[in-house]
Amino acid sequence: MKGLISVGLALLVMGLSFWAYRENYATQASLGVVRGLKAEIAATQAHLDRLNAEWAYLNRPDRLRDLAELNFRRLELLPLRPEAFAGVEQVAMPPAPGAVASELIVSSEAPGGTEEPL
Repeated sequence: MKGLISVGLALLVMGLSFWAYRENYATQASLGVVRGLKAEIAATQAHLDRLNAEWAYLNRPDRLRDLAELNFRRLELLPLRPEAFAGVEQVAMPPAPGAVASELIVSSEAPGGTEEPL
């Protein structure tokens, strides 16, 4: 009986060691993927920072003003003035929620000539 228990325990230890070996390599592979993703994220962030800096450089007000003056005949761009914008009172506002429901109820008379309560 002792021999059977010893063999069973030996097989159990071998099985657990094989499982631990496989998990170790799977973990190392996953960590490698994570490192690659972190490097890709860092490169993308650096590229995004570079694009934001370029966008800020290209959208400087003095540069845009010079471009507008340079291309005035072709584009006919005018400087922005407060008078060019509409006032708040000129903006079309959506109707109130209660107004929509009252407009939908036109008549309380049903199409057959009989009246039905609402």
